[in-house]
Amino acid sequence: MKKAFAAYTIAVSLLVGCSANEQQAVNRQPSNDTPAALQQSEQKLEVIAENLNIPWSINKLDNLFYLTERAGSIVKITDNEMVRQQVVLAEKLSTASEAGLLGFVVAPDFSESNQAYAYYTYENDEGQFNRIVVLQLEENTWKEIRVLVDEIPSGTYHHGGRLKIGPDQKLYATAGDASDRAIAQNLESLGGKILRINLDGSIPDDNPIANSYIYSYGHRNPQGIAWTTEGTMYASEHGNSANDEINLIQAGQNYGWPLIEGNETQENLITPLFTSGSNTTWAPSGMAYHNGSLYVAALRGTAVLQFNLDTKEMHNVITDLGRIRDVLIEDNFLYFISNNSDGRGNPQENDDKLYRIQLSE
Repeated sequence: MKKAFAAYTIAVSLLVGCSANEQQAVNRQPSNDTPAALQQSEQKLEVIAENLNIPWSINKLDNLFYLTERAGSIVKITDNEMVRQQVVLAEKLSTASEAGLLGFVVAPDFSESNQAYAYYTYENDEGQFNRIVVLQLEENTWKEIRVLVDEIPSGTYHHGGRLKIGPDQKLYATAGDASDRAIAQNLESLGGKILRINLDGSIPDDNPIANSYIYSYGHRNPQGIAWTTEGTMYASEHGNSANDEINLIQAGQNYGWPLIEGNETQENLITPLFTSGSNTTWAPSGMAYHNGSLYVAALRGTAVLQFNLDTKEMHNVITDLGRIRDVLIEDNFLYFISNNSDGRGNPQENDDKLYRIQLSE
């Protein structure tokens, strides 16, 4: 499907819907250390694309976007055209809740190779699993040509699914606990982990656990990863009903699930840098770093959340657009996708959409 469209803008207030505690932070005078979104109260929100089908991840190359859709398509977006590209997979794509075609990242040599990495949930006679594969783009069709990691646990829920290439040029993947909480502590299982993989699918020699893809463990359902400009890694994670987390990720560390959650502590287990607490649910997903803050897509929180790493404050940056699945920041623009058509939201007209809003310097 090809669709010509013109991007349009609507007025939107930043930092709307703030609590009393958040508003105190919003009213401070801007400084050089103030995160970008706090330095202006109103911007023009631009709709880049609409009528998306449960989009899951955003990739951007110059003026070109690739968005995955859970039902099994990749949407290519240029300045004046949207094309829904076919994806040919070796296994049957799962239609289980939260499952499907999830994470996606183009290869560093994409301009020459036309290859990308994808994470998807599949079903066969052996059961339901997740796998990480290499896709080859030929005209407007992506074809699975190689499996890098297979039989990552998959269950009723909690598939993880985020893919990113880190500053070390390794492929990182988040894997959920597949609704089997015990496997998050089992170092023989890839479920409930963050994985680190060489781009050819082999295990990096310097991974914290010998002969294992596991980079960190004790995760429930991590769905976002990002790095600062200095290379510090962070991840977002869905808690159990509440107690969602933003974690500082270090190699080989145990992040506690299901032994602890929220602000609970236990020796040798890592407590999150930020948590929603026992009465609030964010359902955090994709995340990006910019100017001292983490920007995190929130599904149940129906917002883009900003976490200031210096002040340890949290603010709502964007609200009133429903469920948000992924974010990307480039050239002081915040891009994000709504996810209201996933069966858990309330779709607005022409949902779902890819949005853009400018952040100040």
